[in-house]
Order: sequence, then C-alpha cells, then structure tokens
Amino acid sequence: MLTINFTPFPNLATNRLLLRKLTPEDDRDIYYLRSDESVNYYLNRDKAESLNDAKAFIEKINAMIENNGGVYWAIIYKQDNRLIGTICMFGLNQEESKAEIGYELLPAFQGKGLMQEALQEVLNYASSVLHIKTIEAFSHKHNESSIALLTKNEFKRDLQAEFGVKDLPLEMAIYSKKLA
Repeated sequence: MLTINFTPFPNLATNRLLLRKLTPEDDRDIYYLRSDESVNYYLNRDKAESLNDAKAFIEKINAMIENNGGVYWAIIYKQDNRLIGTICMFGLNQEESKAEIGYELLPAFQGKGLMQEALQEVLNYASSVLHIKTIEAFSHKHNESSIALLTKNEFKRDLQAEFGVKDLPLEMAIYSKKLA
C-alpha cells in the first residue's frame, strides 16, 4: 500500500538542482514553459496563452498536492536559481502501488543531463518514501529524447499496458519501470 502524504512538501535536491513546490511567483516561468512550441510539440495539452493561464495552472497543481492527488516539482537550476522545468507524479494507484511520471524542460537546458538528475531523485523518492512499485510514463513514439531518458533509466515499453488503455492515441507509447 502506498504512503501518500505530501505535507510537508517533499523538497528534493541533486548536485545541480532543487526540486521544490510551485509558488505563485513562478507564474512567468510556468507561462514560458507551457507556451513554448518545442516543449509542447509532443504533449497533448493546450498551450498557455497568458500569465492568468499559468496562475490558474499553479493553483490547480497546488490544490492537487494538498489533496494528495499527486506531487509536482518545479525544477530549479541552482546556478542561477531559475525554474527550468517540472517533473511530477500523478495517477497514484494505492491498490497497485503504481504512479505515472511526467516531465518537461526548457530547450536551453535540454541535453545537459539535468532531467536525468531530476528523474533519478524522483524515482528514489517514489521507491524509498512512497513505496511505489511501478512507475509508468506516456511518451510520444517520436519523442526520441524522452524515450532515450526512459530507456537509460531501465523503463521498458509496456505493450500490455498500452492494450489496456482505452482510446490511447496511436502515436503514444507507455513505458514502465518496476521499482521494487
């Protein structure tokens, strides 16, 4: 059974990154991230059109965290204290000890191993604190960077899970990793 309680918020850190809760002051950075065409290219979501969209998103995410429905970290680059991306776990399934993971990173920070650092820290937290046994990630079949990150971290394409998801878009693939 999962241990789900995100109060106090679980701040995490790596050599170069701080993973912390979103704040209202992150609205401009969240707007840039969620409105960037290249970040959104493989994501099935509406692009942020304004700072109000970003503010509403932050409020929605923080309400989800308060209700223990998931956890969502702002990825802060310690070198300049800048929000450069996000990583989250949601769809927490207590009975199956399973969760879904998602992530995004501004293009200027991609290819530097930063998401690898963040992902490793979140996987460690998922296993050691939440006792999650399986993590799933949905990736566009042509998102080579995301698939490379997942396979580097021993995620495997899960065709059985894909068949079990009603209305899964043809361009999406599900990867999963056993943690325990």
